[in-house]
Amino acid sequence: MRTFNVKAEEVQKAWFEVDATGQTLGRLASEIARVLTGKHKPTYAPHIDVGDHVIVVNAEKVVLTGKKLTDKYYWRHSGFPGALRLVAARDVLKRHPERVIENAVKGMLPNNKLRSDRMAKLKVYAGAIHPHAAQKPSPPSFPPAARQA
Repeated sequence: MRTFNVKAEEVQKAWFEVDATGQTLGRLASEIARVLTGKHKPTYAPHIDVGDHVIVVNAEKVVLTGKKLTDKYYWRHSGFPGALRLVAARDVLKRHPERVIENAVKGMLPNNKLRSDRMAKLKVYAGAIHPHAAQKPSPPSFPPAARQA
């Protein structure tokens, strides 16, 4: 029996639509990262981008457990002294709810050359409307809520 290696031109990419309403942020992000890397496919290869596209709708309705709304901070620094900017998760979720999910998924993807390509396949929208209806996205066969049980 010979070892099967998938080639980049043989990869078939599907589109999945995930509703973030009532989903816990970390559990949702880990499932999305799993689909983006392609680990749900039998043809997974770590050196080739075999993952699928993911559309996340209703990002403003994602749930942060515990006291993360007030205690979790997103920070950025320009490199100049005194230029550290801290923003609470509550404020980020109010102004840019897409960034909360994008940052969580980005943190769960491996930090290698494929991460930017995988993040480009993630589309996050605050509301229920998205412009990707032509791709005919299907709900994933492994919803994040089902894995919590």
